[in-house]
Amino acid sequence: MRKRAQGIVSSDKMEKTITVVVDRLQKHPRYAKYVRYNSSLKVHDPQNQASEGDLVEIEECRPISKDKSWRLVSIKKHAAETASVEL
Repeated sequence: MRKRAQGIVSSDKMEKTITVVVDRLQKHPRYAKYVRYNSSLKVHDPQNQASEGDLVEIEECRPISKDKSWRLVSIKKHAAETASVEL
């Protein structure tokens, strides 16, 4: 079973690569409060279909390059849809 995550595209300026910010909550070992962490991951997007601000689902895969070992599975919401909902 491969790891899957959801995140928001922060950059789509590279060819066939997007940068996705994944937020996660983790319980602090001593204080038992939840702390928010975020990771910036490079994701393989072969058709260049994701754009900045999209909510995407990604999956772990074999290393494609030095920094890239995740691939795009699907686009959950496009940036235009999320912008109209926020207004």
